[in-house]
Amino acid sequence: MRITVFASGSTGNCALAECAGARILVDAGISLRRLKGFLAAERLTPGELDAVFITHEHRDHISGLAMLEKYHGLPVYALRPVASRLAGMLPELEGLLRPIAPGGFTELAGVRLSPFETEHDTPASAGLRIDSAEGAMGFCTDLGVVTDTVREALRGVKAALIESNHDEAMLLDGPYPAVLKRRILSGRGHLSNSAAAGLAVFLAQNGADTIILGHISRENNTPALARAAAEAALCRAGLEVRLLAAPPLGPLSAELLEKCPA
Repeated sequence: MRITVFASGSTGNCALAECAGARILVDAGISLRRLKGFLAAERLTPGELDAVFITHEHRDHISGLAMLEKYHGLPVYALRPVASRLAGMLPELEGLLRPIAPGGFTELAGVRLSPFETEHDTPASAGLRIDSAEGAMGFCTDLGVVTDTVREALRGVKAALIESNHDEAMLLDGPYPAVLKRRILSGRGHLSNSAAAGLAVFLAQNGADTIILGHISRENNTPALARAAAEAALCRAGLEVRLLAAPPLGPLSAELLEKCPA
């Protein structure tokens, strides 16, 4: 059971989930050439992937999807509203989209994919929970607020990639125009380090032992600040987990060797 982050940030997002023999690509926001290079380092090819899950249609999550599908024709899963928008944007996806209703799930190659709705500045956006005999993992970036829906979807995961986008002081003092700052800080923007730290505590309290902080802004944050905020919150709660910070361009791998109790 392993999560490998190939890219995480405003210039591209892409991660590989491996569990129970299944290989699921979460987002395809890097070029096919770059993706093939990362997969080759894992001794894999795109054709060995079982599926792609797309969280939402922003370019930093789908920029490599058209070429990936043109040459490899993988099934593409997404929340139904996201799938509808993808169908209108990318003709290469004809016949390959597998919509999942909000609150629903699908089973694939021995795992269960359960997307959950998140609040972001797009008509629909999702996180993803993957359950298998080896345990559960979660992916949750690009959201402005941690809702009850998010918490319940991630409850009990063994590992998760979560957003820790910005340090609020850096953002407010930084060069971004006021309208962009308001968007990022809004409930449909991105998670601050403090909000991510709160989510990290919740995950640790509910069984997570590995947390990857992702989508860390280059302009309004640093990996050290993101980690420090999460570490401080975990320490105050008397919790200890493996805490990693994903670089904008990876790879970064977290392997989970122990199985969760049935």
